[in-house]
Amino acid sequence: MKYTEEHEWLRPEDDLIVVGITEHASEQLGDVVFVELPDAGTTVSKDDEVAVIESVKAASDILAPLDGEIVEVNDAIVENPGLVNEDPLGDGWFFKIRAEDATAIDEYMDESEYKDFIG
Repeated sequence: MKYTEEHEWLRPEDDLIVVGITEHASEQLGDVVFVELPDAGTTVSKDDEVAVIESVKAASDILAPLDGEIVEVNDAIVENPGLVNEDPLGDGWFFKIRAEDATAIDEYMDESEYKDFIG
């Protein structure tokens, strides 16, 4: 897995990249009460606002970590936003993207670098 400075995680899965928020982000947000996801088929550019997450504490935008196409979204977190808190690294994923350049993921932090970042 790789991690962004915006507290998103990226996990390669076949030819796609699965994107979610980190456990740290989930804890900082508090109880997630609303998630809005992009439509599958949406073409995005790196740093585009692609999803919205609202908690009892704040609202945050989820940014596209890579250029590409959103090919699948996790409707389960729209129906049950609490999944983001319960399992942020598993069932609480947000979307899958087919990256224009899959090697761009290498720019991001690995787990030890991310732990130092949130230190």
